[in-house]
Amino acid sequence: MAAAGVGVGGADTEVDFEFFPIIRQYKSGRVERFMNPDPLSAGTDPATGVTSKDVVVDPAIGLWARLFVPPGGGAAHGKLPVVVYYHGGAYVVGSAADPFTHHYLNGLVAEAGVLAVALEYRLAPEHPLPAAYDDSWEGLRWVASHAKPGGGGAEPWLLEHGDFSRVFLAGASAGGTIAHMVAARAGEHDGLGLGIKGLLVVHPYFSGAADIGEEGTTGKAEKAKADAFWRFLYPGSPGLDDPLSNPFSEAATGSAARVAAERVLVCVAEKDPLRDRGVWYYENLKASGYAGEVELLESIGEGHVFYCVNPRCEKAREMQQRVLSFLRM
Repeated sequence: MAAAGVGVGGADTEVDFEFFPIIRQYKSGRVERFMNPDPLSAGTDPATGVTSKDVVVDPAIGLWARLFVPPGGGAAHGKLPVVVYYHGGAYVVGSAADPFTHHYLNGLVAEAGVLAVALEYRLAPEHPLPAAYDDSWEGLRWVASHAKPGGGGAEPWLLEHGDFSRVFLAGASAGGTIAHMVAARAGEHDGLGLGIKGLLVVHPYFSGAADIGEEGTTGKAEKAKADAFWRFLYPGSPGLDDPLSNPFSEAATGSAARVAAERVLVCVAEKDPLRDRGVWYYENLKASGYAGEVELLESIGEGHVFYCVNPRCEKAREMQQRVLSFLRM
């Protein structure tokens, strides 16, 4: 395919859009991804004893999920809380099977004694937004189909091990944004019959047209770059105040207050460029009329998704203990 593209006026080497160091698209349509490690296979993790497997959710769109259960399938724990997890990657990279997500969920499932469902949503630009959000919603609906007899769900691990009165939605970076949006949509549908106890939003990738915090010191060029990237992800979008980017914009019509969770834990990192948006989300959710509890954890001296890069560092363990406490409420 590359050779054919080069033969058409060099279109396969001429850059059409770049958001370095994450993605580059050429005028031929070819996409080059960076920071996108090879996926890992499901199976039994020798370090934790956690077992995972991949399950097709919707073959029509290629939607699938990776499920994780504790050692022994959780038999010693009885029914297990269900954590529905959305990976990060700025909507263009990442996977339920990438090393960061796979290793993180192995550790979380082992320590928390939960059943995790990591959804594999479609990526932009091949599948522009809102595809990732739509897939993520369909994934939660699929989980909910196992909650009651006759719901249509047929996945044995969910039927045998899942406690649907204790469900948590979680995600990191863009996945944190997705988790919020899915929780808000669930609130408009009576939680899909699930007992959604908590929403875990880690280093979320929110934005907005108006500057907040340190954004005002980075200049107009950075805001323009962020806007261009959002429009690359979502052609036809009104920009950074799109409700999928800014859940508190006028166009969002108060949807944040409808989050279907009893509690929300927002995690930010001091040196993360997205830190101020995370705090902004925490403060605005508290002021939105949302009826539940909202908590904030800031990891001092750390950067974006540091706990995946260095999971054994002191701040990663501190964050893990806070998350475990949140899941055990």
